[in-house]
Amino acid sequence: MSAIVQAEGLGRWYGEVVGLGDLTVSIEPGITGLVGPNGAGKSTFMKVMVGELRPHRGQIRVLGYRPFGSRPLYRRLGFCPQQDALYEHQTGMEFVRDLLRLGGESKRKATLMAGEAMERVGLTDAMNRKVSDYSKGMRQRTRLAQSIAHSPELVIADEPLTGLDPIARRQVLELFQELSREGKSVILSSHVLHEVESLTETIVLIHRGRLLAQGTVRDVRQLISRHPSRVRVTAREPRKLAAKLFDQPHVRAVSLGADGESIQIETDNVAEFHVTFAAAAASARAGVRSLSSDDASLEAVFDYLVG
Repeated sequence: MSAIVQAEGLGRWYGEVVGLGDLTVSIEPGITGLVGPNGAGKSTFMKVMVGELRPHRGQIRVLGYRPFGSRPLYRRLGFCPQQDALYEHQTGMEFVRDLLRLGGESKRKATLMAGEAMERVGLTDAMNRKVSDYSKGMRQRTRLAQSIAHSPELVIADEPLTGLDPIARRQVLELFQELSREGKSVILSSHVLHEVESLTETIVLIHRGRLLAQGTVRDVRQLISRHPSRVRVTAREPRKLAAKLFDQPHVRAVSLGADGESIQIETDNVAEFHVTFAAAAASARAGVRSLSSDDASLEAVFDYLVG
């Protein structure tokens, strides 16, 4: 199978800020999760893919086309942006229909296509209501409806699960799976790995505008498991607990907090640490009050991986 997206040495700047820095990546057909912390360059990369931004350096082809100003590509591509740009005076149905009309569809066909798209995102009952009355999740699904209404072969969705309640989230995930079964491809971004993990095995990790890793969720999990985690514990007797933890397996460092009630533990295997911690805490009779991870976020993982 040929790649649906092929980027080589992409660079894009916003003044002194680097949006993309020498990004090279190839994305195959299917569902792909574009994952990275906020500010990693996900939205910039997506805007370059759909032709909304020109790269300052490098080359990119999407479905074989150079994106910027490519009308043939736009007919085969759907984009669900993160930004809310709906017209408050319109109904959801009118918004999707009018975009189809701008794409060259007749009024009758555009109305039929818009209705089908609103149904697929679960907004049939609300499609004739004003957008101004929509919840955040309904607005998000309306943006998604316009991206699929013309039956594109590639859908690019920027944080499409943001603001959705659990039911709507499940509907959107099921929609992406349906699109995949129909032979279409989906590229969706998220800063939460488990959101993407429930949908696809194919992950692209980017950080600070460049490719950090690419592969299956399992590959990514192995990278993350090598990230030394920091755990914060508050206790009645933090010094006793710290002394006990020094000799525990997988504990790399222990330090007392400035507040006199907490300790910071660095472990190279957080799962095994939690298994042995309870026994160590009980033996020390330290009176543990709380336990939390200070760096369980993707930002911390990525900062570690890039050194």
